Amino acid sequence: MKRPVPTYELYGEEARERPDFWLHCETIPSRSSLHHWEIGLHRHESFFQILYIGDGSGDAIFGDTVHAIRPPVMITVPPATSHGFRFSRDIDGFVFTVLASHLRVSPGERSRLGAWMAAPRATRLDTSEDGRYVALTLARLGAEWEANRSHRTDLLDAYLTSALTLSARLDEAHPAKDDAADTQDERRVEHFLGLVQQHHRAHKPAAFYARELGLSPTHLNRIARSVTGQSAHEIITRKLTDEARRELVFTRGSVQEIGFRLGFADPAYFSRFFLRQTGMTPRAWRLAERTKLGA
Repeated sequence: MKRPVPTYELYGEEARERPDFWLHCETIPSRSSLHHWEIGLHRHESFFQILYIGDGSGDAIFGDTVHAIRPPVMITVPPATSHGFRFSRDIDGFVFTVLASHLRVSPGERSRLGAWMAAPRATRLDTSEDGRYVALTLARLGAEWEANRSHRTDLLDAYLTSALTLSARLDEAHPAKDDAADTQDERRVEHFLGLVQQHHRAHKPAAFYARELGLSPTHLNRIARSVTGQSAHEIITRKLTDEARRELVFTRGSVQEIGFRLGFADPAYFSRFFLRQTGMTPRAWRLAERTKLGA
């Protein structure tokens, strides 16, 4: 006989009669490290959860179904859904717990967004402009929650609504496919994306990944473009750029320190690389983001 699934407000906290917040934010490592990087099956009766995972790996468990975590990804968990997680020790990101009654559109409401929110989802965020925007919006949501400045609630609402609405659009544009339609090329591209996640700080060229996959560089480019709309080189470059953006938002390290962490031995080259990809220097981009947040 299966043990009953416990009901918590947050990961390990017993339910109270009435919550005293509508949104809570914490880093995934801060909680999961206390539980040896594994969160057992549980559920939240009154809360909708969003996990933004920018680095690391693991599994998301929804009931009896296991989904591999391939960052960057946004995971949404509606109320009363049994769920758990297994994380690698290098996991990085945020978990947002939202009072379901506070959401402008409730899970299960008779609307396209409500229907989308009614089921647990794992939405990849690295294959389109909308996906990258969602990742940055969730980063801003976390920063705004921590800052606790004026007009905070309005901004938190706006970021949350934008992230959920755009994620629903992403899923509609790329609906889940049956296993029978999961082609060999799609599996190869998934493997390629996992390798890029693992090696992007080493600045490996597309030819390296092609060898790892047993393909020619031309073949890798063809299948990458057919599945994602981007060449292998564009995917590699975009990953490094997105990691730089994430570091500039999430950390207080200097531009030079961030460049070193991302494998750039020359700070000037890191600045030139970032400028080519974004149209702004790292310092200017960080200042612009802090200005938007009112920092």
